[in-house]
Amino acid sequence: MRYKIHKEGYNVLFLTIIFLLTVNYLAHLIYPDLSNYLLFIKGLSAVFFLFVLAFFRIPTRGFFTKDDNEVLAPADGKIVAIEVVEEPEYFKDKRIQVSIFMSPANVHVNRVPIPGRVEYTKYHPGNYLVAWHPKSSEKNERYTTVIKNEDSDFEVMVRQIAGKVARKISNYVDEGQTVMQGMEFGFIKFGSRVDIFLPLDAKINVELKQKVKGGRTVLAELVESDEDKLSFDSLINFIK
Repeated sequence: MRYKIHKEGYNVLFLTIIFLLTVNYLAHLIYPDLSNYLLFIKGLSAVFFLFVLAFFRIPTRGFFTKDDNEVLAPADGKIVAIEVVEEPEYFKDKRIQVSIFMSPANVHVNRVPIPGRVEYTKYHPGNYLVAWHPKSSEKNERYTTVIKNEDSDFEVMVRQIAGKVARKISNYVDEGQTVMQGMEFGFIKFGSRVDIFLPLDAKINVELKQKVKGGRTVLAELVESDEDKLSFDSLINFIK
């Protein structure tokens, strides 16, 4: 698999190089005769740089043509929550919330889960609780995006959430913009979480602790026919 470096990483990588060169230069000035110590500093610098470089990687992935009613994972990571919640910001009713935790080792590009039109975007300043905290979806710095499939009228909300370490959310779409499924719409630096809110009758295709890939894993299906819909009670039993 081929990789390239995301544009969000250019400044960070430049500053990292300057910082590491400065540290190594000062180490040579202070400890000119301690060759083993200097070698250790160089090795540690190389490992740190490779870690930062890997964080901003973007894998080249082929995107399969999906059904408009299939919801793709908006991020790489692990499923940490599948639950029915009250969504007060936009829908103002009950929705299925599926949460994906993104560790620093994951790819941090965020991708559009369904094709359609951006109906709503809003940035919320907030706290920096750890990403797996139950209140992080409501209390942390976050960016909300709602996408509507104009053929089926299904609406899906994606919420990018900053964590204890991640304190920079980028969102590249605007209200009224037409988006394609799988295209990049945002980036979160240094690990965090992405929540996706689905209709109660959505058919969930993932389970807790499952690892998913952004733009590839089908999280759910937005069913239209009555015979395919999950009842609210069966949904609760499924989540349990």
